[in-house]
Amino acid sequence: MDTRLSALLSNDASALEARELLLSCVHCGFCTATCPTYQLLGDELDGPRGRIYLIRQLLESGRSSAQTRVHLDRCLLCRSCETTCPSGVNYHQLLHLGRKLSGKLKPLPLPQRILRATLRGILPYPRRVRALAAMGRLARPLLPGKIRNKIPARQRRKPLPGTTHARKVLLFQGCVQSAVAQGINDATRRVLDRLGIECLTVAREHCCGAVPHHLDAENQAREMARHNIDQWLPLLRDGAEALLITSSACALEIQEYPQLFTDDPALEQKAIELLQHCQEIGSFLHKQETKNLQLAKPRSMAFHAPCTLQHGLVSAEHTTDLLSRLGFELHVPRDNHLCCGSAGTYSLQHPRLADELRRNKLDALTEIGIDCIASANIGCLLHLQETSPRPVKHWIEWLDEILEQQSARS
Repeated sequence: MDTRLSALLSNDASALEARELLLSCVHCGFCTATCPTYQLLGDELDGPRGRIYLIRQLLESGRSSAQTRVHLDRCLLCRSCETTCPSGVNYHQLLHLGRKLSGKLKPLPLPQRILRATLRGILPYPRRVRALAAMGRLARPLLPGKIRNKIPARQRRKPLPGTTHARKVLLFQGCVQSAVAQGINDATRRVLDRLGIECLTVAREHCCGAVPHHLDAENQAREMARHNIDQWLPLLRDGAEALLITSSACALEIQEYPQLFTDDPALEQKAIELLQHCQEIGSFLHKQETKNLQLAKPRSMAFHAPCTLQHGLVSAEHTTDLLSRLGFELHVPRDNHLCCGSAGTYSLQHPRLADELRRNKLDALTEIGIDCIASANIGCLLHLQETSPRPVKHWIEWLDEILEQQSARS
Protein backbone atom coordinates (compact mmCIF):
# COMPACT_ATOMS: atom_id res chain seq x y z
CA MET A 1 0.00 0.00 0.00
CA ASP A 2 1.95 3.00 -1.31
CA THR A 3 1.58 6.11 0.87
CA ARG A 4 2.61 9.72 0.32
CA LEU A 5 3.44 11.45 3.56
CA SER A 6 1.97 14.80 4.43
CA ALA A 7 4.54 17.62 4.49
CA LEU A 8 3.78 17.91 8.22
CA LEU A 9 5.03 14.34 8.80
CA SER A 10 7.68 14.05 6.11
CA ASN A 11 10.57 14.11 8.61
CA ASP A 12 8.83 12.23 11.42
CA ALA A 13 10.63 8.93 12.18
CA SER A 14 7.42 7.20 13.27
CA ALA A 15 5.61 8.27 10.12
CA LEU A 16 8.47 7.06 7.93
CA GLU A 17 8.46 3.68 9.68
CA ALA A 18 4.67 3.39 9.37
CA ARG A 19 4.88 4.14 5.65
CA GLU A 20 7.37 1.28 5.21
CA LEU A 21 5.14 -1.13 7.12
CA LEU A 22 2.13 -0.15 5.00
CA LEU A 23 3.91 -1.34 1.85
CA SER A 24 3.32 -4.97 2.85
CA CYS A 25 -0.48 -4.70 2.91
CA VAL A 26 -2.24 -5.90 -0.27
CA HIS A 27 -5.83 -5.08 0.86
CA CYS A 28 -6.89 -8.76 0.73
CA GLY A 29 -9.13 -8.56 3.81
CA PHE A 30 -8.31 -12.04 5.14
CA CYS A 31 -7.54 -10.33 8.46
CA THR A 32 -11.10 -9.06 8.80
CA ALA A 33 -12.50 -12.58 9.11
CA THR A 34 -10.50 -13.31 12.27
CA CYS A 35 -10.77 -9.90 13.98
CA PRO A 36 -12.76 -10.05 17.25
CA THR A 37 -13.89 -6.41 17.20
CA TYR A 38 -15.05 -6.63 13.58
CA GLN A 39 -17.07 -9.73 14.43
CA LEU A 40 -18.75 -7.89 17.31
CA LEU A 41 -19.32 -4.51 15.63
CA GLY A 42 -19.51 -5.32 11.91
CA ASP A 43 -17.77 -2.06 11.01
CA GLU A 44 -14.91 -2.20 8.51
CA LEU A 45 -13.13 0.52 10.47
CA ASP A 46 -13.14 -1.78 13.51
CA GLY A 47 -11.14 -4.40 11.64
CA PRO A 48 -7.43 -4.45 10.72
CA ARG A 49 -7.90 -3.43 7.08
CA GLY A 50 -10.07 -0.47 8.07
CA ARG A 51 -7.61 0.64 10.72
CA ILE A 52 -4.79 0.40 8.21
CA TYR A 53 -6.74 2.70 5.89
CA LEU A 54 -7.23 5.15 8.77
CA ILE A 55 -3.48 5.16 9.48
CA ARG A 56 -2.75 5.72 5.79
CA GLN A 57 -5.23 8.61 5.73
CA LEU A 58 -3.57 10.09 8.82
CA LEU A 59 -0.13 9.88 7.20
CA GLU A 60 -1.26 11.46 3.96
CA SER A 61 -3.37 14.24 5.46
CA GLY A 62 -1.33 15.05 8.55
CA ARG A 63 -4.60 15.15 10.49
CA SER A 64 -6.35 12.90 12.97
CA SER A 65 -9.81 12.97 14.52
CA ALA A 66 -11.50 11.76 17.66
CA GLN A 67 -13.29 9.10 15.60
CA THR A 68 -10.02 7.84 14.12
CA ARG A 69 -8.62 7.37 17.59
CA VAL A 70 -11.77 5.54 18.73
CA HIS A 71 -11.32 2.91 16.01
CA LEU A 72 -7.58 2.58 16.62
CA ASP A 73 -8.08 2.23 20.38
CA ARG A 74 -10.74 -0.44 19.96
CA CYS A 75 -8.09 -2.79 18.61
CA LEU A 76 -7.24 -5.50 21.16
CA LEU A 77 -3.75 -6.01 19.71
CA CYS A 78 -4.54 -9.73 19.87
CA ARG A 79 -2.55 -10.30 16.62
CA SER A 80 -5.04 -12.82 15.30
CA CYS A 81 -4.90 -10.85 12.05
CA GLU A 82 -1.13 -11.40 11.86
CA THR A 83 -1.65 -15.16 12.08
CA THR A 84 -4.10 -14.90 9.18
CA CYS A 85 -2.23 -12.37 7.01
CA PRO A 86 -0.64 -13.95 3.89
CA SER A 87 1.61 -10.91 3.36
CA GLY A 88 3.24 -10.83 6.80
CA VAL A 89 2.09 -7.31 7.69
CA ASN A 90 3.61 -6.24 11.03
CA TYR A 91 0.23 -4.97 12.13
CA HIS A 92 0.86 -4.58 15.87
CA GLN A 93 3.83 -2.29 15.28
CA LEU A 94 1.87 -0.35 12.68
CA LEU A 95 -0.98 0.15 15.14
CA HIS A 96 1.43 1.33 17.88
CA LEU A 97 2.81 3.90 15.42
CA GLY A 98 -0.68 4.93 14.30
CA ARG A 99 -1.79 5.57 17.87
CA LYS A 100 1.41 7.46 18.63
CA LEU A 101 1.00 9.73 15.60
CA SER A 102 -2.70 10.21 16.25
CA GLY A 103 -1.87 11.36 19.77
CA LYS A 104 0.64 13.87 18.42
CA LEU A 105 -1.81 15.32 15.92
CA LYS A 106 -4.83 15.33 18.24
CA PRO A 107 -4.27 14.72 21.97
CA LEU A 108 -6.65 12.40 23.78
CA PRO A 109 -9.49 13.96 25.82
CA LEU A 110 -8.56 14.75 29.43
CA PRO A 111 -10.61 11.91 31.04
CA GLN A 112 -8.81 9.34 28.88
CA ARG A 113 -5.42 10.85 29.67
CA ILE A 114 -6.22 10.68 33.39
CA LEU A 115 -7.35 7.04 33.13
CA ARG A 116 -4.19 6.05 31.25
CA ALA A 117 -1.94 7.90 33.68
CA THR A 118 -3.69 6.17 36.59
CA LEU A 119 -3.25 2.73 35.03
CA ARG A 120 0.42 3.43 34.25
CA GLY A 121 0.95 4.69 37.79
CA ILE A 122 -0.58 1.66 39.54
CA LEU A 123 -0.55 -1.58 37.55
CA PRO A 124 3.23 -1.90 36.91
CA TYR A 125 3.99 -1.56 40.63
CA PRO A 126 3.21 -4.64 42.80
CA ARG A 127 3.11 -2.75 46.13
CA ARG A 128 0.53 -0.33 44.78
CA VAL A 129 -1.56 -3.15 43.28
CA ARG A 130 -1.34 -5.11 46.53
CA ALA A 131 -2.44 -2.08 48.57
CA LEU A 132 -5.32 -1.32 46.19
CA ALA A 133 -6.49 -4.95 46.30
CA ALA A 134 -6.36 -4.95 50.11
CA MET A 135 -8.46 -1.78 50.27
CA GLY A 136 -10.88 -3.27 47.77
CA ARG A 137 -11.36 -6.38 49.89
CA LEU A 138 -12.14 -4.24 52.94
CA ALA A 139 -14.67 -2.21 51.00
CA ARG A 140 -16.07 -5.17 49.04
CA PRO A 141 -19.53 -5.23 50.74
CA LEU A 142 -20.09 -1.58 49.82
CA LEU A 143 -19.04 -1.83 46.18
CA PRO A 144 -21.25 -2.37 43.10
CA GLY A 145 -21.23 -5.91 41.76
CA LYS A 146 -19.14 -5.19 38.68
CA ILE A 147 -16.37 -3.57 40.71
CA ARG A 148 -16.65 -6.17 43.47
CA ASN A 149 -16.03 -8.97 40.96
CA LYS A 150 -12.80 -7.34 39.82
CA ILE A 151 -11.21 -7.65 43.27
CA PRO A 152 -9.27 -10.93 43.43
CA ALA A 153 -9.66 -13.02 46.55
CA ARG A 154 -6.68 -13.35 48.87
CA GLN A 155 -4.76 -16.53 48.06
CA ARG A 156 -3.68 -19.00 50.70
CA ARG A 157 -0.04 -19.75 50.02
CA LYS A 158 1.44 -23.23 50.34
CA PRO A 159 4.99 -24.06 51.46
CA LEU A 160 7.76 -23.49 48.93
CA PRO A 161 10.56 -26.00 48.28
CA GLY A 162 13.70 -25.41 50.30
CA THR A 163 15.98 -27.71 48.30
CA THR A 164 18.90 -26.33 46.32
CA HIS A 165 19.75 -27.82 42.93
CA ALA A 166 22.64 -27.59 40.50
CA ARG A 167 20.27 -26.51 37.72
CA LYS A 168 19.05 -22.96 38.25
CA VAL A 169 16.70 -20.66 36.37
CA LEU A 170 15.50 -17.10 36.91
CA LEU A 171 11.77 -16.87 37.49
CA PHE A 172 10.18 -13.56 36.51
CA GLN A 173 7.64 -12.53 39.15
CA GLY A 174 5.51 -10.06 37.20
CA CYS A 175 3.73 -6.99 38.55
CA VAL A 176 0.00 -7.73 38.88
CA GLN A 177 0.67 -11.46 39.10
CA SER A 178 3.11 -11.18 42.00
CA ALA A 179 0.63 -8.93 43.84
CA VAL A 180 -2.64 -10.83 43.51
CA ALA A 181 -1.86 -14.31 42.11
CA GLN A 182 1.31 -15.45 43.87
CA GLY A 183 0.08 -19.03 43.61
CA ILE A 184 1.14 -19.20 39.96
CA ASN A 185 4.83 -18.60 40.60
CA ASP A 186 4.70 -20.67 43.80
CA ALA A 187 3.29 -23.61 41.84
CA THR A 188 6.00 -23.15 39.23
CA ARG A 189 8.71 -23.38 41.86
CA ARG A 190 7.24 -26.62 43.22
CA VAL A 191 6.81 -28.17 39.78
CA LEU A 192 10.36 -27.31 38.75
CA ASP A 193 11.67 -28.62 42.07
CA ARG A 194 10.28 -32.03 41.07
CA LEU A 195 12.56 -31.84 38.01
CA GLY A 196 15.62 -30.88 40.04
CA ILE A 197 15.53 -27.23 38.99
CA GLU A 198 15.85 -24.36 41.47
CA CYS A 199 14.16 -21.01 40.85
CA LEU A 200 16.05 -17.82 41.57
CA THR A 201 14.29 -14.46 41.78
CA VAL A 202 15.53 -10.90 41.37
CA ALA A 203 14.21 -8.60 44.07
CA ARG A 204 14.83 -5.39 42.13
CA GLU A 205 13.28 -6.36 38.80
CA HIS A 206 10.55 -4.14 37.37
CA CYS A 207 7.34 -4.76 35.44
CA CYS A 208 8.13 -6.21 32.01
CA GLY A 209 6.87 -2.95 30.49
CA ALA A 210 3.83 -4.33 28.67
CA VAL A 211 1.34 -2.09 30.52
CA PRO A 212 2.98 1.25 29.67
CA HIS A 213 3.90 0.02 26.18
CA HIS A 214 0.27 -0.80 25.37
CA LEU A 215 -0.74 2.59 26.75
CA ASP A 216 1.64 4.34 24.31
CA ALA A 217 4.12 5.28 27.07
CA GLU A 218 7.14 3.94 25.22
CA ASN A 219 9.72 5.80 27.29
CA GLN A 220 8.40 4.24 30.51
CA ALA A 221 8.44 0.81 28.86
CA ARG A 222 12.01 1.35 27.62
CA GLU A 223 13.23 2.34 31.08
CA MET A 224 11.65 -0.73 32.67
CA ALA A 225 13.16 -2.95 29.98
CA ARG A 226 16.61 -1.38 30.38
CA HIS A 227 16.50 -1.88 34.15
CA ASN A 228 15.43 -5.52 33.82
CA ILE A 229 18.11 -6.32 31.27
CA ASP A 230 20.76 -4.95 33.64
CA GLN A 231 19.34 -7.06 36.50
CA TRP A 232 18.98 -10.34 34.61
CA LEU A 233 21.96 -10.58 32.27
CA PRO A 234 24.67 -10.85 34.98
CA LEU A 235 22.87 -13.84 36.56
CA LEU A 236 22.32 -15.50 33.20
CA ARG A 237 25.96 -15.00 32.30
CA ASP A 238 26.85 -16.49 35.67
CA GLY A 239 25.14 -19.80 34.98
CA ALA A 240 21.35 -19.51 35.29
CA GLU A 241 20.17 -21.45 32.26
CA ALA A 242 17.01 -19.51 31.43
CA LEU A 243 14.72 -16.63 32.30
CA LEU A 244 11.30 -18.24 32.74
CA ILE A 245 8.02 -16.34 32.46
CA THR A 246 4.68 -17.83 33.48
CA SER A 247 2.51 -15.10 31.93
CA SER A 248 2.47 -15.27 28.14
CA ALA A 249 1.89 -11.51 27.78
CA CYS A 250 5.03 -10.77 29.79
CA ALA A 251 6.98 -13.39 27.84
CA LEU A 252 5.99 -11.72 24.56
CA GLU A 253 6.93 -8.25 25.79
CA ILE A 254 10.35 -9.42 27.00
CA GLN A 255 11.03 -11.34 23.80
CA GLU A 256 10.36 -8.14 21.87
CA TYR A 257 12.71 -5.96 23.95
CA PRO A 258 15.10 -5.57 20.97
CA GLN A 259 12.36 -3.62 19.15
CA LEU A 260 12.42 -0.99 21.90
CA PHE A 261 16.11 -0.21 21.36
CA THR A 262 16.58 0.00 17.60
CA ASP A 263 18.09 3.48 18.11
CA ASP A 264 20.55 2.28 20.79
CA PRO A 265 22.87 -0.45 19.41
CA ALA A 266 24.43 -1.30 22.78
CA LEU A 267 21.09 -1.88 24.51
CA GLU A 268 19.68 -3.61 21.45
CA GLN A 269 22.58 -6.08 21.56
CA LYS A 270 21.97 -6.74 25.27
CA ALA A 271 18.27 -7.32 24.54
CA ILE A 272 19.17 -9.78 21.79
CA GLU A 273 21.49 -11.61 24.20
CA LEU A 274 18.66 -11.79 26.74
CA LEU A 275 16.35 -13.15 24.05
CA GLN A 276 18.49 -16.30 23.83
CA HIS A 277 17.59 -17.12 27.46
CA CYS A 278 13.98 -15.91 27.66
CA GLN A 279 11.39 -18.72 27.64
CA GLU A 280 7.69 -18.99 28.39
CA ILE A 281 7.14 -21.77 30.95
CA GLY A 282 5.22 -24.08 28.60
CA SER A 283 7.93 -23.92 25.94
CA PHE A 284 10.63 -24.56 28.54
CA LEU A 285 8.93 -27.61 30.06
CA HIS A 286 8.08 -28.92 26.60
CA LYS A 287 11.82 -29.53 26.10
CA GLN A 288 12.41 -31.21 29.48
CA GLU A 289 12.26 -34.82 30.64
CA THR A 290 8.96 -34.74 32.52
CA LYS A 291 8.39 -38.27 33.87
CA ASN A 292 8.29 -36.85 37.43
CA LEU A 293 5.29 -34.74 36.41
CA GLN A 294 3.21 -37.55 34.93
CA LEU A 295 -0.41 -37.82 36.05
CA ALA A 296 -1.43 -41.12 37.60
CA LYS A 297 -4.64 -41.11 35.56
CA PRO A 298 -5.97 -38.90 32.74
CA ARG A 299 -7.61 -35.61 33.74
CA SER A 300 -9.83 -33.50 31.49
CA MET A 301 -9.07 -29.79 31.05
CA ALA A 302 -10.72 -27.01 29.01
CA PHE A 303 -7.86 -24.86 27.77
CA HIS A 304 -8.04 -21.23 26.67
CA ALA A 305 -4.86 -20.35 24.77
CA PRO A 306 -4.14 -16.63 25.29
CA CYS A 307 -3.68 -14.50 22.19
CA THR A 308 -0.14 -13.69 23.28
CA LEU A 309 0.62 -17.44 23.33
CA GLN A 310 -1.16 -18.25 20.05
CA HIS A 311 -0.53 -15.25 17.84
CA GLY A 312 2.35 -13.44 19.55
CA LEU A 313 4.75 -16.14 20.72
CA VAL A 314 3.22 -18.67 18.30
CA SER A 315 3.94 -21.40 20.85
CA ALA A 316 0.53 -22.61 22.04
CA GLU A 317 1.30 -26.06 20.62
CA HIS A 318 4.25 -26.37 23.00
CA THR A 319 1.90 -26.04 25.97
CA THR A 320 -0.87 -28.25 24.58
CA ASP A 321 1.63 -30.96 23.56
CA LEU A 322 3.21 -30.81 27.01
CA LEU A 323 -0.11 -31.12 28.84
CA SER A 324 -1.23 -33.99 26.63
CA ARG A 325 2.08 -35.75 27.27
CA LEU A 326 1.60 -35.37 31.03
CA GLY A 327 -1.81 -37.02 30.90
CA PHE A 328 -4.33 -34.20 30.47
CA GLU A 329 -7.16 -34.70 28.02
CA LEU A 330 -7.33 -31.21 26.51
CA HIS A 331 -10.54 -29.76 25.16
CA VAL A 332 -10.19 -26.60 23.10
CA PRO A 333 -13.29 -24.39 22.77
CA ARG A 334 -14.86 -23.32 19.51
CA ASP A 335 -13.45 -20.10 18.06
CA ASN A 336 -10.31 -20.72 20.08
CA HIS A 337 -8.44 -18.08 18.04
CA LEU A 338 -10.65 -15.26 19.39
CA CYS A 339 -9.61 -13.02 22.28
CA CYS A 340 -11.31 -13.29 25.69
CA GLY A 341 -11.39 -9.49 26.00
CA SER A 342 -8.71 -9.00 28.65
CA ALA A 343 -5.93 -7.73 26.35
CA GLY A 344 -3.80 -5.96 28.95
CA THR A 345 -5.73 -2.91 30.12
CA TYR A 346 -8.40 -3.25 27.40
CA SER A 347 -11.02 -4.59 29.82
CA LEU A 348 -10.62 -1.44 31.93
CA GLN A 349 -10.70 0.97 28.99
CA HIS A 350 -13.42 -0.73 26.91
CA PRO A 351 -15.53 -2.66 29.43
CA ARG A 352 -18.58 -3.15 27.19
CA LEU A 353 -16.66 -4.83 24.38
CA ALA A 354 -14.47 -6.76 26.83
CA ASP A 355 -17.53 -8.08 28.67
CA GLU A 356 -19.11 -9.30 25.43
CA LEU A 357 -15.92 -11.03 24.35
CA ARG A 358 -15.63 -12.68 27.76
CA ARG A 359 -19.24 -13.83 27.65
CA ASN A 360 -18.63 -15.48 24.28
CA LYS A 361 -15.40 -17.10 25.50
CA LEU A 362 -16.95 -18.45 28.70
CA ASP A 363 -19.95 -19.80 26.79
CA ALA A 364 -17.53 -21.70 24.55
CA LEU A 365 -15.45 -22.95 27.49
CA THR A 366 -18.35 -24.03 29.70
CA GLU A 367 -20.34 -25.78 26.95
CA ILE A 368 -17.51 -28.32 26.83
CA GLY A 369 -18.85 -29.54 30.18
CA ILE A 370 -15.54 -29.71 32.06
CA ASP A 371 -14.99 -28.15 35.48
CA CYS A 372 -11.25 -27.56 35.05
CA ILE A 373 -10.63 -24.38 32.97
CA ALA A 374 -7.02 -23.35 32.40
CA SER A 375 -5.09 -20.61 30.68
CA ALA A 376 -1.54 -19.26 30.59
CA ASN A 377 -1.74 -15.50 31.14
CA ILE A 378 -2.56 -13.49 34.25
CA GLY A 379 -4.76 -11.00 32.40
CA CYS A 380 -6.93 -13.72 30.85
CA LEU A 381 -7.20 -15.52 34.18
CA LEU A 382 -8.33 -12.49 36.17
CA HIS A 383 -10.74 -11.43 33.43
CA LEU A 384 -12.36 -14.85 33.08
CA GLN A 385 -12.47 -15.45 36.84
CA GLU A 386 -14.70 -12.39 37.33
CA THR A 387 -17.82 -14.09 35.94
CA SER A 388 -16.87 -17.72 35.31
CA PRO A 389 -19.25 -20.28 36.86
CA ARG A 390 -16.30 -22.68 37.08
CA PRO A 391 -12.81 -22.29 38.57
CA VAL A 392 -10.20 -20.82 36.25
CA LYS A 393 -6.49 -21.25 37.01
CA HIS A 394 -3.13 -21.21 35.30
CA TRP A 395 -2.48 -24.71 33.96
CA ILE A 396 0.63 -25.01 36.13
CA GLU A 397 -1.50 -24.46 39.24
CA TRP A 398 -3.80 -27.30 38.20
CA LEU A 399 -0.75 -29.49 37.54
CA ASP A 400 0.82 -28.67 40.91
CA GLU A 401 -2.46 -29.32 42.71
CA ILE A 402 -2.93 -32.75 41.10
CA LEU A 403 0.69 -33.77 41.70
CA GLU A 404 0.36 -32.76 45.35
CA GLN A 405 -2.76 -34.93 45.69
CA GLN A 406 -0.95 -37.84 44.07
CA SER A 407 1.99 -37.48 46.47
CA ALA A 408 -0.34 -37.38 49.46
CA ARG A 409 -1.99 -40.66 48.39
CA SER A 410 1.28 -42.50 47.73
